[in-house]
Amino acid sequence: MASRTIALLLPKKESPITQGFLLGAFTLIVCLLVAGCWWLTNQQIIQREKEDTQAMLSQVFPADRYDNTLADAEHTLILGGQSVHFYRASLHGQPSGIILASATQGYGGPIQLLTGIDAAGNITGVRVISHKETPGLGDAIELGRSHWILSFNGKSLRNLTELQWHVKKDGGQFDAFTGATITPRAVVKGVHENLLKYKQYQAQFLGAKTESSHE
Repeated sequence: MASRTIALLLPKKESPITQGFLLGAFTLIVCLLVAGCWWLTNQQIIQREKEDTQAMLSQVFPADRYDNTLADAEHTLILGGQSVHFYRASLHGQPSGIILASATQGYGGPIQLLTGIDAAGNITGVRVISHKETPGLGDAIELGRSHWILSFNGKSLRNLTELQWHVKKDGGQFDAFTGATITPRAVVKGVHENLLKYKQYQAQFLGAKTESSHE
C-alpha cells in the first residue's frame, strides 16, 4: 500500500505525443510574440519614415501650395525607357506641382536630388539628400553648409537661358566652389535636366493617374 502511494506521488513520464504537443505549443507562443513585436515596431518604423519623408518634401515645396499629404502622393512614370520617381502636390483637388527625385553624377559619386517644380515650371526648392562629395569642398551643396542650394529658388526655363544654366566658370549664372567646380556643375546640370524633363512630360507629371504610367 505504501509503495503504491509513493508511485502516485512521483511525476509521471510524459508520452512522446504530449511532449511534442507541449513543444509545438511553446514554439507557437514564441512565434506569436515575435510576430506581435514585429508588427508593433514595424508600424512605428513605417510611420516615422513617412514623417521623415514628409518633412523632407516640405522643404522643397511651399506649404501654401498644397493641401495633400505629399508622402502619400508617390508616383512612378516610365519616360524615355527610364523609371522616374516623383511626388505630386495638389491644392483644392488640382495638381499644383511635383517634387522630382533624381540623381546626377558628382565628383565622388551620385548626388541624390529633390527638385520641387510648380505647375508653371518654376523651381520651388532643391535639396541634396545624399552625396559622397569631398568634405569641406563639395559638401557646400548641403543647406547646412551653405546657402548655395537656395540659388535655384524661382528659377525656370523662362527666366534663364540655356547658357545661364551653367556655373559662372562656364559662362553661366551659378556660383562654383573654390577647388570644387565639378560638384556644383553636376548639381546645376541635374536641376536643369529635371526642368527639361518636366517641360517635356508636364501632362504626365500632372495627370490624374495614380498608377505607374508609361510613355
